[in-house]
Amino acid sequence: MCWTQLKFNMREHDAIRLRHMLDAAREAMSFARGRVRDDLETDRQLLLSLVKEIEIIGEAASQVTDPTGRNWPAFPGTA
Repeated sequence: MCWTQLKFNMREHDAIRLRHMLDAAREAMSFARGRVRDDLETDRQLLLSLVKEIEIIGEAASQVTDPTGRNWPAFPGTA
């Protein structure tokens, strides 16, 4: 199912929250690109940036409705 089809099959606010999660994940990946684990100990700005993106993902995920979350087997909080 593509993003356009998904968007029209769920509540609009769920689509927005999923988009926030995707954007934050992409941003975190761009911050981490070319970095190694040890960089987190020496680059506080990198660490805080990644933590913030993870917070955004978690906050958005916590507000997605149960019906939408159940449609995604790997969605946080669903089993």
